[in-house]
Amino acid sequence: MSVHPPSLGAVTDEVLPLLLPGALPPSSPARTASRRKPARPAPEVAERRPVARVAVDSGLAHLDRLFDYAVPAQLDDKAQPGVRVRVRFAGRLVDGWLLARVDDTEHVGRLTPLAAVVSAERVLTPEVAELARAVADRTAGTLADVLRLAIPPRHGRVEAAPAPQASADDKAAAGPSRLVPDEAGLWSRYPTGAGLIAALAAGRSPRAVWSALPGATWPDEIARAVVACVASGRGALVVVPDGRDLQRVGAAIDATGVRAAALSADLGPAERYRRWLSVLRGDVQVALGTRGAAFAPVQQLGLAVVWDDGDDLHAEPRAPYPHVREVLRLRAQLSGAALLIGGHARTAEAQQLVESGWARPVEAARPTVRSLAPAVDGTGEDQLARDPMAQAARLPALAFDAARAALAAQTPVLVQVPRRGYVPSLACERDRTPARCPSCSGPLASMSSSSVPGCRWCGRLAGDWVCPGCDGRRLRAVVVGARRTAEELGRAFPGVTVRTSGRDGVLATVPAAPALVISTPGAEPVAVGGYGAVLLLDGWAALGRVDLRAGEEALRRWFAAAALARPAPAGRVVVVADRGLTPVQALIRWDPAGAAARELAERTALRFPPAVHMASLVGTPTALTEFVSALSVAAQADVLGPVPAEGGQERLLLRAPLGRGADLAAALRAAASVRSARKGEPVRVELDPRVLA
Repeated sequence: MSVHPPSLGAVTDEVLPLLLPGALPPSSPARTASRRKPARPAPEVAERRPVARVAVDSGLAHLDRLFDYAVPAQLDDKAQPGVRVRVRFAGRLVDGWLLARVDDTEHVGRLTPLAAVVSAERVLTPEVAELARAVADRTAGTLADVLRLAIPPRHGRVEAAPAPQASADDKAAAGPSRLVPDEAGLWSRYPTGAGLIAALAAGRSPRAVWSALPGATWPDEIARAVVACVASGRGALVVVPDGRDLQRVGAAIDATGVRAAALSADLGPAERYRRWLSVLRGDVQVALGTRGAAFAPVQQLGLAVVWDDGDDLHAEPRAPYPHVREVLRLRAQLSGAALLIGGHARTAEAQQLVESGWARPVEAARPTVRSLAPAVDGTGEDQLARDPMAQAARLPALAFDAARAALAAQTPVLVQVPRRGYVPSLACERDRTPARCPSCSGPLASMSSSSVPGCRWCGRLAGDWVCPGCDGRRLRAVVVGARRTAEELGRAFPGVTVRTSGRDGVLATVPAAPALVISTPGAEPVAVGGYGAVLLLDGWAALGRVDLRAGEEALRRWFAAAALARPAPAGRVVVVADRGLTPVQALIRWDPAGAAARELAERTALRFPPAVHMASLVGTPTALTEFVSALSVAAQADVLGPVPAEGGQERLLLRAPLGRGADLAAALRAAASVRSARKGEPVRVELDPRVLA
């Protein structure tokens, strides 16, 4: 077998069995017998560009490269770059994507021909192929894994069906936008908003981090940005966390007259593929959807938008675990498109883009914020025990009074209750400061009431822990999970309608009438005219999560719910947590940018992501030892752990400086490739994981 560059290989009849585990050794009787078989006549190959370079659909890291195949003459017309193909690989037929047709190969000898072209539809565009390779490199993954996320499964009947003919009404609705492209609209409330819209309409590509004002108008603002981009002759892509947000953005864009394809798993495989093809074929210029839509093949992409980038739903749970924000950032950089990262709150990652100069902030002036924000106050849970009037609903007096006043004003009240099931953590008994490891700043936890607290990152014991805030030495378990129920609140407010929105059913809207709306985070319905009061219960539960992002995530959820309240004085927000805590103060001041700047500064001082790159390795002790020994960068990265993980496995964390992210990813890919070729035990590799606990 000839030597090829790391990204290129040749597949021939002679070397195929050597590529995958289970191959017969060269001297085995079976192999010797097979060589005595008469050679098959070589098929006639295409005259022009007879070599196809194929990405084989294999999750094995050591096969993450392109392989050369011969193009049979009968497949010449169909075998074009971007089509799905079937190839013979290690003695069996497997799927693959044809990425290029070339004239020559470095291999000396006969190439194995393509077995079949699955479809002549060129589903993998050059832009998406380049993006998929960049995402794989950034996340220490394989191209095949990323392409599975980027390209939906094929439906032959959908491909073969003629494109639906638009009716006269549809054509009229899909005509020119009803909005003036460079007119700022609601964006005029931001000092730099009008400039952003004008730049998009002029065909430029600004990059911005947008702190949305309170209210439910953000879908209309996104629609306005999309209209400006489409007016410049370019396409747009919008990614939101869930189906409810997708419906709101879709309705806002439809109202402008711009055609858009909404992509969501809820549509079903066939309908989603039909809409995806409409984007691929250029029938529509705008695609919007949830996580998977980040790879939608929008033609001439001019604008990519991600809303609420801190939502966990933007993090892909399948290998190589890319985040929508990072996918769209790479896509904007590769294609020269504009990027808009928006939300009521701001993540530390978005703040880092601002502070590095890669993106510009879009924020409203303080007088504008104050005119639209509700009045916010905080209260401690310790008031519950001293408040007989509110014990039935387990609400402090401040929250009870706010709800009663809103109901009396004939407005609905939103009650946000944290989800159940958070893992208990430790905090200072005196001031409830989360307990961190003195060595690596990881979260402390205790396996039992009698065990010595230990770090969940590096595994070191911390029996001599001292609180950095008050010098206290006593630890307490953070009480997590909400036990308040709609029935309890109904007893506290007899005769008031109680609605629930959560796992069993998510409400889109509620009328402007007195009602108690009990919702889990992310399922808050929009109230017509806004809520008169928003109660954010169990602040300690949200802030006490065993998670690096506990404070950031709590504040994100609070901002999302509080933004649905009416402006002060008609709207009031009460968070059941000590008003002296930093996240509570950020909500009271309605200052997402300031909170993100402080969060990033603290993580920089503690060497937490995104100020550093962190890799999580999960596997058996033997597999982790072998993996780390194969890492060329291990000596230049901090190794934290191992610590116990689920299923009897262990976890290691590797921490590298910010400028060495590409080196760390390359080293992880190289080590995974070596161990894959040696059939080593699997190790789950995740670069810059969303959750560090």
